[in-house]
Amino acid sequence: MSELAVSDSPRTPLTNSIDAPADNDVVAPTEGGSAIVLSDESELGFGVKPPVEGKPPLAVLDNLVAFSPNRQTLGGTAYFIETTAGNVLVDCPPWTLATQQFLGDRGVRWLFLTHRNAMAQVKTLQAALGCEVVVQEQEAYLLPELETQTFHREAEIAPGLTAIWTPGYSPGSACLHWASQDGGVLFTGRHLLPTRQGGITPLRTSKTFHWPRQLKSVTALGDRFTTETLNYLCPGASIGFLRGEHKLAKAWELLQGIDLDVLAQAPMGP
Repeated sequence: MSELAVSDSPRTPLTNSIDAPADNDVVAPTEGGSAIVLSDESELGFGVKPPVEGKPPLAVLDNLVAFSPNRQTLGGTAYFIETTAGNVLVDCPPWTLATQQFLGDRGVRWLFLTHRNAMAQVKTLQAALGCEVVVQEQEAYLLPELETQTFHREAEIAPGLTAIWTPGYSPGSACLHWASQDGGVLFTGRHLLPTRQGGITPLRTSKTFHWPRQLKSVTALGDRFTTETLNYLCPGASIGFLRGEHKLAKAWELLQGIDLDVLAQAPMGP
């Protein structure tokens, strides 16, 4: 994208890519040696069922709404951000008639994918909305028929919108930071999820790509932000724990409250 400038920092411009990862890229075996289960072809958008009516999205903050959980992304939650530079869809919502009308009325410039399990009907979304698909380079090969905008460690999609590589849950797991007037919002996909107790945590499951690397990614986020730059966290799953909300307030404090030493010894979940 032409508006992105290269600097000496780890932040890099998005690049056009429809290629498989390079030989030195990290690919998707788990710590146990098995492969992460990927969405099937229909979920990636190459076989589409007729849409149902569905429900309209719900307001979360000014210029931010959340969609109903999407069964094709394992119950994941997608978000829509309205900005002056262009509107952003974070992950794939259920492609219902309500979703189509909402997005069609407002337009989408970018579809940002936080991880591979957030991909569902991407081809359909891009064709219908005419949007650019932004994804970390190690997940892009899962969309071989689509043109994608990729990044390595970090990229500024637009002023106030920064993509951040946070590997661990999957090789190309990423978060999106929105420097909004509400004090900064971090969209975490499945990198950080809410708990029953009102906190946030990474989860170690049988499909986790690399647990130590995920914990390092959590540490890096805590070091990167402050109370002034991170006020809300919008997770991409486990929304039921938020009791009707789609955000957690005081996100930086919650991030600092994660006991990484205890989590380092956490057993693998299902």
